[in-house]
Amino acid sequence: MSDENQAAPPDAQLSATIARARSQQLGDLLRRSAARTPNKTALVFRGERDSFAELDRVVNSCANALAARGITKGDRVALYSHNNRAFVVIRFALARLGAVMTPVNFMLSANDVAYILEHSGARAIIAEDALCATADAALSQLDQPMLFRLSIAHALDSLPNGWEAVEPLFDHPDVSTPYVEIAGDDPIQMMYTSGTESRPKGALLSSDALYAQYGSCISDGEMSASDIELHCLPLFHCAQLDCFLTPDLYLGATSILMEAADPGLMLKAIAEEGVTKLFCPPTVWIALLRHPDFDTTDLSSLQKGYYGASIMPTAIIEELTTRLPNLRLFNFYGQTEMAPVATILLPDEQLSKLGSAGRPALNVETRVVDDAGNDLPVSEVGEIVHRSPHLILGYYNDPAKTAEAFEGGWFHSGDLGRFDEDGYLYVVDRKKDMIKTGGENVASREVEEAIFRHPAVAEVAVFGVPHPKWIEAVTAVIVPKPGEEITIEALQAYCGDRLSHFKRPKHVAIAEALPKNASGKILKKDLRIEYAGIFASETA
Repeated sequence: MSDENQAAPPDAQLSATIARARSQQLGDLLRRSAARTPNKTALVFRGERDSFAELDRVVNSCANALAARGITKGDRVALYSHNNRAFVVIRFALARLGAVMTPVNFMLSANDVAYILEHSGARAIIAEDALCATADAALSQLDQPMLFRLSIAHALDSLPNGWEAVEPLFDHPDVSTPYVEIAGDDPIQMMYTSGTESRPKGALLSSDALYAQYGSCISDGEMSASDIELHCLPLFHCAQLDCFLTPDLYLGATSILMEAADPGLMLKAIAEEGVTKLFCPPTVWIALLRHPDFDTTDLSSLQKGYYGASIMPTAIIEELTTRLPNLRLFNFYGQTEMAPVATILLPDEQLSKLGSAGRPALNVETRVVDDAGNDLPVSEVGEIVHRSPHLILGYYNDPAKTAEAFEGGWFHSGDLGRFDEDGYLYVVDRKKDMIKTGGENVASREVEEAIFRHPAVAEVAVFGVPHPKWIEAVTAVIVPKPGEEITIEALQAYCGDRLSHFKRPKHVAIAEALPKNASGKILKKDLRIEYAGIFASETA
C-alpha cells in the first residue's frame, strides 16, 4: 500500500475530539436513558418517585456542586450509607466527574472503616446521618484530612455535629452535564472485597469493565426496559449495584429501592408496585418462603428471580419452583473482582442441573485448572479461573496480590469447582473452606447440603477447626426452623445415614443465628474463631 493511501495519524486535538464522540462512560448511562424515556419512572424510594429526566438533572446538580468543592478526576470519595435516593444520585455524580466512588460497608466497626479510608486515600466522605458517629470515630484514627464531610438525611431528625447536609448539593443551580475526559479503563469505582477470609482489598473497576458486565447480565439474565425491580440488598455491594440497579437504569427499567431486606415489607412492595424482578441471596429467599404472609400475598407479577452471593440449597430451589411456578429463576455466580458476574444458570436448567453455577456468561471464559494451570478433565476438581473484560484493573496499592490473582494471564478466583460433560460448572467450595481432615478432603458444601435436607434445619454452616488428631475436624453450626426442635444426637444420627464417616461433623452446635455480612454471606471466619478451641482438651 502506498504512503498516499495510508491515513495520517490524527493530531492530539483531533484524537481528543474523536475520543469524546466515542465516549461511553459510567456517567453517560443515566443521561442516555433520560434522553430515551425522560418521563418514565426511574427510581422509587420511600414513596418519592423520580423520572429519568428528574434523576439526571439532580445528578448534574450534585456533580457540579461536588466539583465546586474540589472533587476532581481520580479522587476517591467514600460513600457510607444504607440504601437511599442520595446513594444513587451521588454514585452517578461522582462518575460524571471521573472520581472513584468507594462504598463502605455500613456494618463495619470504626476500626474497619478507618482501614478503608486510610487504604483508599479517600479525599472526602459522604455518610448517612446515623453512621456519622462511627465515621467520626474512624476519622479520629487517621492523619489524613478530609476535603469535606457531608451527611445524608436518612434516619435522624437533626444534622450530626461537624457535618454538612448533602441535600443542598442536589439543588445546585448548574444543571448542565459536566464534561471530564475519562478513558474507558480509568478507575471509576473501588469496591472493597467482603473480607470473609482476610483484610478487604480495594478492587478497582473501570467503565469498560462495568459495561461489559452489564451486557452479560442483560443478555443472559433476560433483562429489559419493561422490568420493575425491587432492590433490597445493600448498594455498597456490587451484586445489587452492578448486576441489577445499574443495568435497570441503563435499560430504562423502573427500580423500587428499599433500605433493607425486610421480608414482610418486600412482599408488600411486590404486590403494591407490581414488581416483576427480584434478586436475593439464598438466606433472604428462605426468609420470604418462611414468612407467614407469603402464601396470602399476590405475587403474580413476579416473573424473574435471581440468586447469588452464596450457594442456594437444592431443597430451596425445588421449593421455589413449586411455590412460584411462573418464576423464571437465575443463578448468578461470581465475585467482586468480576464486577461481579462470571457464570449464569438459566431458568430451564435449575432442576436438570441442580447445584450448578451454570455456564460462563456472555463476556466470560472460564476454566478449571490444577496447581500448574493445566486444564482438568470433566468431573475433576480444581481452581476456577476466568478471562473477561469484566475484570478489575487490579487491587489498589497491592501489586503482589494483583500479580498472584492474575498469574498466567487468567484471574484466579480462589474457588474450587468442576465441569460436567455438558460444560456446566459446579462450585465445590472456597479453597479456604475445603476441610482437610485425617488426610481426606471434605467439601463443606457437600456436608451443608446433606444437613440442610433435615426438615427442622433452617440454616447451616460447616467449617473446619483445629484438632490434635485429625488436624482439622468437620464442625457444623445449625439454626433450627421457627418452632422446630432438633437435638445434636438426632442431627449426628441423620448425618450418619447420609455421609461417609470422615465427612460427618465431629462437633455440632445449635445457634439462634449465623453471623453474616450485609450481602447475606455467612462469615465462616467468625465461626472458625468462635469454635477454634472446642477440641483443645483432646489428645492426639
